[in-house]
Amino acid sequence: MSSSSIIKEQPEPVPEPEPTHTRRSISQVVHAHTTPLYEKVTTKHGWVGEYDYVWLCTPTLPFTIPGLGGKDKQRRTGPPFYALESELPILLAMTSGLQHALAMLAGLITPPIIFAGTLNLDSEMSSYMISASLIGCGILSLVQMSRIHLFKNFYLGTGLLSVVGTSFATLSTADAIFDTMYSNGKCPTSVAADGTVTKLACPDAYGYVLGTSLICSFLEIFMSFIPPRTLKRIFPPMVTGTVILMIGASLVGSSGIPDWGGGSNCESRPTSGDYMYCPSNDAPRPALWGSPDMIGLGFLSFISIILTELFGSPFLKNISIIVGLAVGCIVAGAVGYIDGSSISSAPAITFLWVHTFKIRVYPPAILPMLAVYISVAMEAIGDITASAEVSRVAVDGEEFDSRIQGGVLSDGVGGFISALFTVAPLSLFAQNNGVIAVTRCANRTAGRWCCFFLILFGVLGKISGVFLSIPNPVLGGVTTFLFSSVAVSGLRVLAYTRFTRRDRFVLAASLSFGIADLLVPDFFTYLFDGVKNPSSGLEGLLDSIEIVLTTPFLVSGITALVLNLILPTDDMQVDDDDDHAEIVDVEVDGHEMKGTH
Repeated sequence: MSSSSIIKEQPEPVPEPEPTHTRRSISQVVHAHTTPLYEKVTTKHGWVGEYDYVWLCTPTLPFTIPGLGGKDKQRRTGPPFYALESELPILLAMTSGLQHALAMLAGLITPPIIFAGTLNLDSEMSSYMISASLIGCGILSLVQMSRIHLFKNFYLGTGLLSVVGTSFATLSTADAIFDTMYSNGKCPTSVAADGTVTKLACPDAYGYVLGTSLICSFLEIFMSFIPPRTLKRIFPPMVTGTVILMIGASLVGSSGIPDWGGGSNCESRPTSGDYMYCPSNDAPRPALWGSPDMIGLGFLSFISIILTELFGSPFLKNISIIVGLAVGCIVAGAVGYIDGSSISSAPAITFLWVHTFKIRVYPPAILPMLAVYISVAMEAIGDITASAEVSRVAVDGEEFDSRIQGGVLSDGVGGFISALFTVAPLSLFAQNNGVIAVTRCANRTAGRWCCFFLILFGVLGKISGVFLSIPNPVLGGVTTFLFSSVAVSGLRVLAYTRFTRRDRFVLAASLSFGIADLLVPDFFTYLFDGVKNPSSGLEGLLDSIEIVLTTPFLVSGITALVLNLILPTDDMQVDDDDDHAEIVDVEVDGHEMKGTH
């Protein structure tokens, strides 16, 4: 029995005194009813409803913060809860949808920006990749929210307010694949007089990732028809938590911090070439990697996120990442760090397939990409569970199992279709769960407005140009926080384990390889250098193994998976049919309840 199976919507609201805490009673839920369209668009109630917009936009003033002179009981009471199928006022649906879109935005634009930067693509192609990502996410999120009945108890989509985006697992793996393609000559490089190697533009590498992900997506489609309980037994929190933790940690080191210092191309501080200074020698205000200018600019974005969390309104707290980007860009633009060429070169209107890539399969990437889809499926199960809990729908039973099955299937189908959309594999994102919890709006109408705004942002090409012009330090300061949040999510999943001696052993063994990869990235790079004149097939296999071994979350996840399956259960460890359920404290609307997890 899950911790949220005790949360059930009451048939009728029960009048009660207004509580002193922030949220209202769980019984105060807005139920679904139908208002004629004419009345909805011509009346104030149809547009505005009873939602407390003042609460949503009221900042947290210093004298109201506990510990700074304020008292927690003085906080405003939040608005009522809008359930999955409730009828929303038009303004609330649009406002909540925009907030979901903005909360997702940083996570959606980061992967294509990093892909384009790693492959040294021009601004026109890079801008298109951002637009295609936003459009693809909007379209496939609509599919994920739809819950289309296929046959018997099988569905496509979760039927929840679920938004998809490019998985950070794909980002981490693609980085290793790109490194391999540059090292083996699949992608071109140039060598300066002092021996510095510069990576040249390689759009074909992105096409290889798309093609490989397209065929590997069938693994997740197949996994969607495996009973969720079986999947949870094969991939317990010990395995999935380790994977998520290492994804976040590796991205901080491979992308977040290098960008914060000025950019990965100039990280080694070459003494000649185009990247002696960051982000390049011909930038508006170039500087050495790690200089005070660069670090200070990124820190400004980072501290803006913290200040928004401390003083911001509920609306701003949910989009703190965007606030950090905006503050950093405003200051960077004022002092001359922003190059506006990407904005001027971006088209006013764009759509999918304006640019295309040669979609081909890269054999050495098949094994790592299969592992990515396994990871994506496990993330989807956790995200769907969290979405169901915060949306106050059943988190056990046949309906919940069908939501998991439909969500994983939609993820797999989305991985196939996204490749055709020229977008890296898309999977469920968890950011919108926090928005639902704070705004108390879990309605799918708001989710559809979110999709509308994402598609709109993608179609308006100038917006992609603006994102592309964000200076590396500003982006790095924000993504370091974003990727660290992913690592914290992994720790949260690991907290569900009992940490018996067996669990500690599995975790220690799996982290041994993952942390080794993080601290000494070239540890496994020379493993197969002694193999002389390998055949093309053997060379591809060795490259595939090397990609797995040099990707922290893959080597850790595989180690944890294997050890968890082969190590015997401790004699003192209870092995029941409830997946090692344990008592946990759950806070719902300010009330502490007991449940099992």
